[in-house]
Amino acid sequence: MAFELILTETNENILQITLNRPKALNALNRQLAEEIILALRDADKDPTIGCIIITGSEKAFAAGADIKEMHEHTFPEMYDLDWFSEWDQISQIRTPIIAAVSGYALGGGCELALMCDFILASETAKFGQPEISLGIMPGIGGTQRLTRIIGKSKAMEMCLTGRFMDAHEAEKAGLVSRITAPENLLEEAKQTAKKIATFSKPIVQMAKESVNRSYETSLSEGVRFERRLFHAMFSTADQKEGMSSFIEKREAIFNDK
Repeated sequence: MAFELILTETNENILQITLNRPKALNALNRQLAEEIILALRDADKDPTIGCIIITGSEKAFAAGADIKEMHEHTFPEMYDLDWFSEWDQISQIRTPIIAAVSGYALGGGCELALMCDFILASETAKFGQPEISLGIMPGIGGTQRLTRIIGKSKAMEMCLTGRFMDAHEAEKAGLVSRITAPENLLEEAKQTAKKIATFSKPIVQMAKESVNRSYETSLSEGVRFERRLFHAMFSTADQKEGMSSFIEKREAIFNDK
């Protein structure tokens, strides 16, 4: 399919999705959401894709949701359309997703980054939930995911004041995994994605599922879930290969089986 608002590039077993609405600072409208989700779903079905990168421009990852698209809607219309519900599909993607963020990641842009599995940020990155200044609040998970990741106090302050968080504060708060120079961001994201893609795809998917489960259940249930997945991995050929290669002091060759 030919996309209009995103660019896609496949390099070996890595898919890179680049948001491409430069005049709107990559503001997220419904078409852009549909294209991102379609690209993600297609990649998730592709056995050759081991990791996905979502990025924007150097100036803006995404500077929010498209206000012009929604501002005239009434409550019954928003409710009937179930606005933003399409984003829930990202949580069903099993292939790891890295957000590579430069510049502004605000409102819906911050929430899109939060939906990814982890964030690599350039030194220019700025995160924020400034919806309060528009007479609304976050609507794509900002009050929920942000709070779980950085804690109530910082999340509450950001949502109630609209204050931006720079890359270094975001790293200290646990929002960002690592920071790089702007010119190195994409290369760092690609090398990280390639590293993930060298491992067994089903094992990577199970590890991702187990980490995500920690946000959805109690500690005792989460540990039990983790243990059962760990046990199940011993039915795979890749577990046998991984452990055998360690004992034999050689590189593992995984076959995703």
